[in-house]
Amino acid sequence: MMAATVVEMMSQTQSNGFQSKKKEEADNKDNLWSSILAEVQNSGNNKLPSYKNVLVLGDNESGKTTLIAKLQGVEDPKKGSGLEFAYIDVRDDYRDDQTRLSVWVLDGDPGHTNLLRFALSAERFPHTLVMLVAAMTSPWAILEQLQSWAAILGDHVDKLSLDNDTRQHCRQLNIKKWQEYTEPGDELDPGSPLRRTSRNLDEEAVDGLPLPDGVLTTNLGLDVVVVITKTDYMTTLEKEHDYKDEHFDFMQQWVRRFCLQYGAGLFYTSAKEDKNCDLLYKYLTHRIYSLPFRTPALVVEKDAVLIPAGWDNMKKISILHENLQTMKPDSYYRDIITQPQVNRKTVAREVEVQAEEEQTFLAKQQAALTGFKDPTRSPTTRNQASSETIIQVASPNKKLDPKSAGNTPGGEGVLANFFNSLLSKKSGASPGSPGTPGAVVSSTVKTEITSPDAGPVDKAAMRNDAAAELDRLTRMKKIPPPDLNSSSEC
Repeated sequence: MMAATVVEMMSQTQSNGFQSKKKEEADNKDNLWSSILAEVQNSGNNKLPSYKNVLVLGDNESGKTTLIAKLQGVEDPKKGSGLEFAYIDVRDDYRDDQTRLSVWVLDGDPGHTNLLRFALSAERFPHTLVMLVAAMTSPWAILEQLQSWAAILGDHVDKLSLDNDTRQHCRQLNIKKWQEYTEPGDELDPGSPLRRTSRNLDEEAVDGLPLPDGVLTTNLGLDVVVVITKTDYMTTLEKEHDYKDEHFDFMQQWVRRFCLQYGAGLFYTSAKEDKNCDLLYKYLTHRIYSLPFRTPALVVEKDAVLIPAGWDNMKKISILHENLQTMKPDSYYRDIITQPQVNRKTVAREVEVQAEEEQTFLAKQQAALTGFKDPTRSPTTRNQASSETIIQVASPNKKLDPKSAGNTPGGEGVLANFFNSLLSKKSGASPGSPGTPGAVVSSTVKTEITSPDAGPVDKAAMRNDAAAELDRLTRMKKIPPPDLNSSSEC
């Protein structure tokens, strides 16, 4: 019995060991599948999201469309109207992944602000970055334009149907991003004595500590980047409007104060000279997709300023105050950066024309027409300064003066004698024959033409001279042929 019991116990032990081993293998297999699934899930979470958005706001002619085309790599940008839509290709070489970043560009006309609801809805709010754009071509309006569009954006955000938790979460995320900013390279060596942060806080800093003065006093819950475009125009401002370095420093310190207020980064760009456009693209992908951005703040070159969000503070801004010799830092912006006077002569104001009462107008026209029919009114004389030679033809009762006509250039005296010969008739001519050509010829032949200075003129020679003169005038085409039906008198 004891031997049988030992055998049974051994067989049961072996069976239990086999089952436990089988169970262990099954558990390992399950763990393997679990690890594979977890790895796939983690890699899926690391992919670049496709629902991120950029909203671009700014006045017309501020360079919004050109800037986005530069970020896209497009050479010939096409301007739209209302609300433009575009996308930027984003690639993560480290993870070999790519996606498209949606870009909404709102028209600068304030009448189109109602279109904001399509670009920035409650669903898109947590996934949207806003770019406020102004141009250096109108430096006197930069601060006013930024403040105006920020106010429009704030009013729109207040009207969104966001729950309080989402709104507070986005605001806290803005504060956290600002506080966690470190200089590029410092994150690799946390113990470095050169480690600098914009907060000047200890390593033990925790959320909830107050932000520096002037930082995020207006927290919209949105990531904001301020872009000043067309900085290549600074050289024109220096040459044509006598801008000095202190003018640009005065402008910069005001813009940087504005950026502190909204927790925004600042970029000075020039698409024409390709300044900071590539860095702006990298910064956007850093803020939206957490891709690396290792460029430090750049404040030395006045036309290529780059200040990441979290780097700046009032103490750093006060360094610019040392260069302001003829102006005060707190002076009103447009008192220092004034708009050039527009030449009023070039602006022609249209004179308002008052329409005359209809009956009064018609009465004047009637009076004018009646005056033309008045026989006592002298006819309008021709312009005596006309370059055309005017030949007067005498009436049947008056002869031309051959002597005075002979003084005219071109031998018009010959023509005068010829016409006098046609008009001169003997008193015994037949009254019924003037209408026939024969009568004219016969009267011409029988007429004796005399000159005051000479005796009788040969009639055949006169006819030949007149024909030759008419032929000469016709060939030269300088004087139009005389109109025999015209008369100098009514």
